[in-house]
Amino acid sequence: MEPNIDALLPLRDVVFKTLRQAILTGELKPGERLMEIHLAEKLGVSRTPIREAIRQLELEGLVIMVPRRGAQVAHITEKSMSDVLEVRLALDELAVKLACERITDEEISLLRSACADFEDAVSSADIRSITSADVAFHDIIFKASRNSRLIQMVNNLAEQMYRYRFEYIKDDSGWQSLITEHRMITDAIAMRDSQLAERAIHVHIKNQENSILRTIRREEKDLTRKQ
Repeated sequence: MEPNIDALLPLRDVVFKTLRQAILTGELKPGERLMEIHLAEKLGVSRTPIREAIRQLELEGLVIMVPRRGAQVAHITEKSMSDVLEVRLALDELAVKLACERITDEEISLLRSACADFEDAVSSADIRSITSADVAFHDIIFKASRNSRLIQMVNNLAEQMYRYRFEYIKDDSGWQSLITEHRMITDAIAMRDSQLAERAIHVHIKNQENSILRTIRREEKDLTRKQ
């Protein structure tokens, strides 16, 4: 975990961003305790900004306080995942509908390139690269919607979505399906077929939800077994 250095940010915000990113990418795992002394030594700071960052993370629901154990990374629950993906599905369906109406030929070329880049990332088997390529692919669609409020709402949801995106991309058994789904979405938008695009994005998001749901339930069983 490397500090996310930004000279313009107060130290507590740098620590917050660093810990937040570590949680979202799975570097700090669900259930892992956040020991102030250990984190302070690792990041080269005092315990005060660590404590402040943990409070902020608790407010975002990424950290919970457990009696007699202190702060620990919050587990991904079915309810929290369902809530986020429910909103994301509605935004994505609107985005592809608008993109079919407003996308330019140049953006269609960019979308096809992003689709190919995602396939290259999958070939590399690097989770971070695959996740970044997935974000880039969807960002082109959102921008093509030409709706600034929609883009703003997606950006507000982006950090929470990243954690779930990372979870389903970790499961390499679904990589080929993701490639197929991206191709279907791309082809539908390129044909400017909004109904086909909405169906394709619906399948795409629902498959993500089912994949994460399997992971959550498997982790819950493992946790119960250990107890």
